[in-house]
Amino acid sequence: MNDAALLALLDALKVRGYAFVTPTPATHSRVVARTDRKQAHDLYDVFGWSLPFGPGVLDTEIEALAEQADILAEDGRGRRSTLRASSLHGRLFLHSAYPTDDRDAVFFGPDSYRFADLIASELGACAPGARIVDIGTGGGVGAIVAAGHCAEATVTMTDINPTALALARINAAHNGVDAEFVETDGLNGVPPGLDVALANPPYIIDSAGRSYRDGGDMHGGRISFEMAVAAADRLAPGGRLILYTGSAIVRGRDPLRDALEPALAERGCTLRYREIDPDMFGEELENDAYADVDRIAIVAAIATKAG
Repeated sequence: MNDAALLALLDALKVRGYAFVTPTPATHSRVVARTDRKQAHDLYDVFGWSLPFGPGVLDTEIEALAEQADILAEDGRGRRSTLRASSLHGRLFLHSAYPTDDRDAVFFGPDSYRFADLIASELGACAPGARIVDIGTGGGVGAIVAAGHCAEATVTMTDINPTALALARINAAHNGVDAEFVETDGLNGVPPGLDVALANPPYIIDSAGRSYRDGGDMHGGRISFEMAVAAADRLAPGGRLILYTGSAIVRGRDPLRDALEPALAERGCTLRYREIDPDMFGEELENDAYADVDRIAIVAAIATKAG
């Protein structure tokens, strides 16, 4: 990828009024299976629906920038962009094209929108110089949205995936956010004294073990738990963790909440916890790993360190 060309491509898409709201993979697959969605007709199809395109679909500037960025691949029906661009809170973000099957895929979808809304509703004002860290940042949604509310904050984005950090860097630059980028697992190497920790970890059991999707054991809740504990250990007095994730509900019990409450209390944190959506990804319950699960709930966990 050519960072300068990708940044220029995002800027050019913005000038043209491009916008695309990314749905779930299941919805995406249904839409592109329609007979009139086999070939791209415009920017929306190319950089949103990840459809192949032929000559003349893109204007010369956009196509030249995509070529310079090295994101065009040959498809049996034409050429296809290996990246998508999605709009969120008036901003554009680059992320992986559909389908997101690669192990280093950078995911963006409905969870990204709900995570952004949670940050906007919970963050409030930040003191000048506040330290914000987005753990497992992916394309940088959490950090970039938070920076928009805390203009004088110091922003760090971490991710184990170098491809994610590369796109987060471009997305941050396009959206006017100055940040530090750290390739690490969780918060390893990040010093304590955090004022705000953000996390939108994977929470589904993925048989392929893809890092952007697999939440580990606890029915997919392990990474969420570990990120929350690591963040609590590094929060400054009065600092907050804003965690958006999913939890598998077993016979009416929420194992993630049951694990978080004592672990965060031991670290001097109070916890506010609520369900945002009671039932997501119901199709996952057909897998053997979820044989004892009632439903997968989307939850918000807000932990505040004692001052």
